[in-house]
Amino acid sequence: MKSACEIMMNNAGATGSARLRGEMRLLPRRLPWAGCWAGFVGLLFLLCLPCFAAGQEFAKANPSNVEAAFLRNFARYVTWPAHAFADESSPWGICILGRDPFGEVLEKTFAGRTEQGRTFEIFRADTLAELPPCQIVFVAYQDAARRRAALTGLKNRPVLTVANASGFLREGGIIRFQVSDRVEMDVNLDQARSASLKIQTKMLEVAHEVVENGVVRRRR
Repeated sequence: MKSACEIMMNNAGATGSARLRGEMRLLPRRLPWAGCWAGFVGLLFLLCLPCFAAGQEFAKANPSNVEAAFLRNFARYVTWPAHAFADESSPWGICILGRDPFGEVLEKTFAGRTEQGRTFEIFRADTLAELPPCQIVFVAYQDAARRRAALTGLKNRPVLTVANASGFLREGGIIRFQVSDRVEMDVNLDQARSASLKIQTKMLEVAHEVVENGVVRRRR
């Protein structure tokens, strides 16, 4: 039986880095995940294999690519209610609130891609009032007070709030990830449920910490 990590890696399916694929071919054939590398867009591979040197070196050298890949994969492993979209064919809204840390990386990550039959549109704004309806909002504010104000404005809406700030979950955010010496992801299930979002078990299994019923549980 495949592990959750293997299933997620197989599902990630994206174009990869030729250099890293070459490194994968040098690994022993006995490793059950050899050949599963799906490039930086397969972020869950990095989560499942935090000690895999090539993956970690890639993450440290290309943090924006890996963070953009997180946003791409959340559309696959989080379930939104039907009313989060205008209609059955409306695109995903990926929104950056505050100073954009990604630049053209976002466009390259989402270009030509679809998820559940929907394309992706990217929006950037300095204030919440300037953003159109979004399914995923990356809160890029460095100031904690501004993050809390934004989260208050998004409270109970079917919006997945994401950031890499250390106190983001305590402030009311849903997902916090960090790309540094290792790749980690934390999930606040309480906030997700209040936003009518369902975080799939596959994603929770590779989370570092999960907040549920007010209790922080360390998973990895």
